[in-house]
Amino acid sequence: MENLNITIIQEDLKWENITANLELFSKHINFLKASSDLIVLPEMFTTGFSMNPMQFAELENGKTLDWLKETAKKNNIAITGSVMIKENSNYYNRLFFVLPNGSYQTYNKKHLFTLAHEEQTYAAGEERLMVEYKGWKICPLICYDLRFPVWSRNTVDFDLLLYVANWPKKRIAAWDTLLKARAIENMCYVAGVNRVGFDGNHHEYSGHSAIYDMLGEQISTLNEGKVFSETILLEKAKLNETRKRFSFLNDRDEFNLV
Repeated sequence: MENLNITIIQEDLKWENITANLELFSKHINFLKASSDLIVLPEMFTTGFSMNPMQFAELENGKTLDWLKETAKKNNIAITGSVMIKENSNYYNRLFFVLPNGSYQTYNKKHLFTLAHEEQTYAAGEERLMVEYKGWKICPLICYDLRFPVWSRNTVDFDLLLYVANWPKKRIAAWDTLLKARAIENMCYVAGVNRVGFDGNHHEYSGHSAIYDMLGEQISTLNEGKVFSETILLEKAKLNETRKRFSFLNDRDEFNLV
């Protein structure tokens, strides 16, 4: 049964500078020491959490998607993160999940962060994404989605929840608590990738990127306030054995996401 090596990359994003951020992540990925199957980048990893897509949003088949495809192919890995995208007359906070062969799937952020008036700038997504990769069912979500357990609920027996984020330091306790809660209630691995540093609006980010197992135990190293990356082995047999021993998902409520 196949395991999955997942790499989380926590960076100090350069504000609204696509070229600089792509160069930043290229260097970081080139210096990774451990082999990996999947690399997870933060939310809006090319710009930071900007409400200025009129100037910085790309079309879907733009520079960033080209970089994601090239990076995936070069390193024979899958890679994911979100960017601002323009489609027709709308802007989206869109996550790309790109496979080594260049194929990709997308997810548009469902829960827009009203505290920052994200809903006044971006259109909301309507459907969850389920990715099947190397024998794993993966559900990738974006930042504020973490606060909404119904949207994150494991109704289809996925194995891994991903959250890419720009989650401020002032609310980092909620980030830590909710990541752990999502792992426990869904009996799955959870990986959350945040950024560090200050953005152009002077908001500070302290990272706390982390990976939890299906019982809510953190299996990654806590790295606060600094750039870092870490590769963690996710064990499919351990996941299945734990679910069999503690069959909590069998007792979950039945409902449909609409």
